Amino acid sequence: MSGVKCINKIFSIILILCLMLSLVGCKSDDTSVATYDMYDTSTVYGITHNGSSSDIELFAKDLCVTGTEDLGTSAVDSQVAGAAGAFNTTEQTVVYAQKIHEKMYPASTTKIMTAYIACLYGDLDEFYTVSANAVKQDSDSSVINLKEGDVISLRDLLYGLMLRSGNDAAVTIAEGISGDVETFVAKMNETAKSLGATNTNFVTPNGLHDENHYTSVYDMYLILNAAMKNETFYNIFTASNYTANYTSGGSPKTVEWNTTNQYTTGKITTPSGFTIIGGKTGTTGAAGYCLVLLSENEDHDKIISIVFNADCRSNLYLLMNEILSNYCL
Repeated sequence: MSGVKCINKIFSIILILCLMLSLVGCKSDDTSVATYDMYDTSTVYGITHNGSSSDIELFAKDLCVTGTEDLGTSAVDSQVAGAAGAFNTTEQTVVYAQKIHEKMYPASTTKIMTAYIACLYGDLDEFYTVSANAVKQDSDSSVINLKEGDVISLRDLLYGLMLRSGNDAAVTIAEGISGDVETFVAKMNETAKSLGATNTNFVTPNGLHDENHYTSVYDMYLILNAAMKNETFYNIFTASNYTANYTSGGSPKTVEWNTTNQYTTGKITTPSGFTIIGGKTGTTGAAGYCLVLLSENEDHDKIISIVFNADCRSNLYLLMNEILSNYCL
């Protein structure tokens, strides 16, 4: 009996082995299934992005790219401002860098993004009715003196926004395009992130101070660089004066607006070899004196130069002149 049991046991083992072989099968090396590598999740299995250099180059195409180090600050009076930068958009190079990735308060240079969003989503010939909320501004606030109930086109509002830095114009634009300020600001932030401006968060369309309303020199460069490609924005940003016609109190009203950019007004002498094309100023107690400038040098290179948090207006233009003269010719 013990011999029979032994034979049965051997037979059972053989059957099990045959069954296992039939399930696994025999395949040659050229048809074998690749071993799964738990770390190789990008290109083979499509689980994560591989972050290849070609992808980075695609994102950075037509952009000035830089690291975190300052560049050129020892040759200028950099101490008069919190941050500054200059970007040769023709050569796609950063020519001056001073804390360009640090969080800064942009004040009314915020309105560059406000105008850009309006150009993307609005109709210049559409008329908006000014709300009580739009005219509710501080007594020392920069305004174009709109009154509740005024009827004004988006075109006129944009020139009032950029030339006279009208905070009332900014709110009217936001409410006219999006229905309320919060929804409009969400568009501003969404667009900023899409441009790579990840150190930026907007709270208002006019730039009045809020601790959570900030950007950086480099982010502002990214925003203006994109906005300049919009023809409508470019025409408004580079204007030095404008005549607006709208309805106030039921009657026609005509007003003349001129830029606050002191290069354009002639109060500040433009550095030799440069032509000032356009710019936007901004000032609050927390932000200091700010200027975002577009100029062209003798080689017809377009330069975006930015100074944030200058300690006074004269030093704002002093540092801007030094940056242009030393690094942008």
